[in-house]
Amino acid sequence: MTFRAMGIRGDGEDYVLTGDLTIRGVTKPVDLEVEFTGVAVDPFGATRAGFSAEADISRKEFGLTWNAALEAGGLLVSDKVKISVEAAMVKQA
Repeated sequence: MTFRAMGIRGDGEDYVLTGDLTIRGVTKPVDLEVEFTGVAVDPFGATRAGFSAEADISRKEFGLTWNAALEAGGLLVSDKVKISVEAAMVKQA
């Protein structure tokens, strides 16, 4: 799985990061909802900015169709997949 960012829009602490998500050779555009979580100085004196990002995708849109029926009914694997990213950026001196 790879994600290639194409752009970002928003203001304040809420942003949308748009890009191309590729899973098993299938590429689709995806919007990640990004939240700025703050800035802090770490124990080594480096300034870090934190971000959280999330998106929901359909795994079937990426050709991931395997599943198995359960004895009690229903399916083993959901079609909906939540992608969560926690990232920290370090300010260069």
